[in-house]
Amino acid sequence: MHEKCGVVGISLEDRDAARPLYYSLYALQHRGQESAGIVTHDGFQQYSHVEMGLVGDAFDPGDLEALNGSNGIGHVRYPTAGSVNACCAQPFSVSFKSGSLGLSHNGNLVNADEIGDELADLGHAFTSDGDTEVIAHDLARNLLEEDLVRAVKRTMNRIHGSYSLTIMHDETVLGVRDPQGNRPLCIGELKDGYVLASESAAIDTLDGELIRDVKPGELVVLHADGTGYDTYQLVEPENTANCFFEHVYFARPDSTIDENLVYEVRRELGRKLWEESGVESDVVLPVPDSGRAFASGYAEAAQDDGSDIEFAEGLMKNRYVGRTFIMPTQDERERAVRLKLNPIKSTIEGKSVTIIDDSIVRGTTSTQLIKLLKDAGAEEVNVRIGAPPIVAPCYMGIDMASRDELIAGNQSVEEIRDEIEADSLSYLSIDAIAETLDKSRTDLCLGCVTGEYPYDIEGEATDRDVVRPDIGTQSSPADD
Repeated sequence: MHEKCGVVGISLEDRDAARPLYYSLYALQHRGQESAGIVTHDGFQQYSHVEMGLVGDAFDPGDLEALNGSNGIGHVRYPTAGSVNACCAQPFSVSFKSGSLGLSHNGNLVNADEIGDELADLGHAFTSDGDTEVIAHDLARNLLEEDLVRAVKRTMNRIHGSYSLTIMHDETVLGVRDPQGNRPLCIGELKDGYVLASESAAIDTLDGELIRDVKPGELVVLHADGTGYDTYQLVEPENTANCFFEHVYFARPDSTIDENLVYEVRRELGRKLWEESGVESDVVLPVPDSGRAFASGYAEAAQDDGSDIEFAEGLMKNRYVGRTFIMPTQDERERAVRLKLNPIKSTIEGKSVTIIDDSIVRGTTSTQLIKLLKDAGAEEVNVRIGAPPIVAPCYMGIDMASRDELIAGNQSVEEIRDEIEADSLSYLSIDAIAETLDKSRTDLCLGCVTGEYPYDIEGEATDRDVVRPDIGTQSSPADD
């Protein structure tokens, strides 16, 4: 699985926003490594710099100096909709009769083609195949007829899917979270302004204070002079659809999302993993780095129950090797696992081992890890996973394998255990996820582990009553 994207927006009192935006994007780099960009406005004109690559490669000091203005938005991208090229890099910028517009998007629309086709018939020219440009054009069209708040609401009434947006209309920065709250977005206060970001870790990087999460269906408008913000609850959702995988895998452990510190959530999930399927062994090992908090909680819960299990680091990670799932062939993926992880034999040899990870996708990494551990002398290798089996793809902004590629797509847990050659295998239950997050299942997006989605996706089942917007007719002001 690949991360989704990261968005940020900043309004300051009397200093340029470019460098704080740059630092924020560094803090969000884990959410996307394909491209990075910043758009600013100085009250007179808009400035933009967007490049392919990591944040550190996309900007040099001269690029930041050229981004004038105390208001701006930024984006790091991993492509989940649209091509892997510069035309889809963000923030997306457009100039039109009512001014300039910049837009950063985290998430994925499921009706972008319908809206794009309608707008193309009306004469809008598109330069990319991404859904972000569709949102920008739709909003620009509405801004010709409405004020900023009503224009945003009209666009929200038309787009269907997951989105957290940071938008800049001339020098005004705003943030929008979709009515289901599928993607995270929060607001923080700086000593001389305010910031919107996908994760609170970006606010921490700027020495700011987290104020709160942006509510599902809420619009936050930052004052252009950096002195405050206004909020508008544009849609009142009956249920949310928070992505549980943010807490399991994607977000930084030091981020707070939907009022939960991610690190503590993962530790609690590890504790519940012991409660549901704990197995006596000599040592519990995290798969670095994603399994570390789970394994810590698992071992602590085991020890609280009187177990002699030991928590230890038994796998050393080479941080200069790329992700195994982007290798083009199965043989290369298997070789990359050996390049990436090396066992510490003194921790493993002659012992029964339990390894903890956040998920199993294709099963390639798990198979190789178990072989590594047994080659290093482990007498027994048990596998515990801090999430339910992934049985279906994600359409909400995670680049995930297809059903045919997912090891749990058409196999039982016992069949998976046999394929990866583990001595035992257990996953965490969905109920444990909901209980830890203190949410009902109906307030979570569980599509990848149930095959039922909170949005109307062609050919897929839904887990709730969903009304897909009718794109045949543009809503009138009276409908807003």
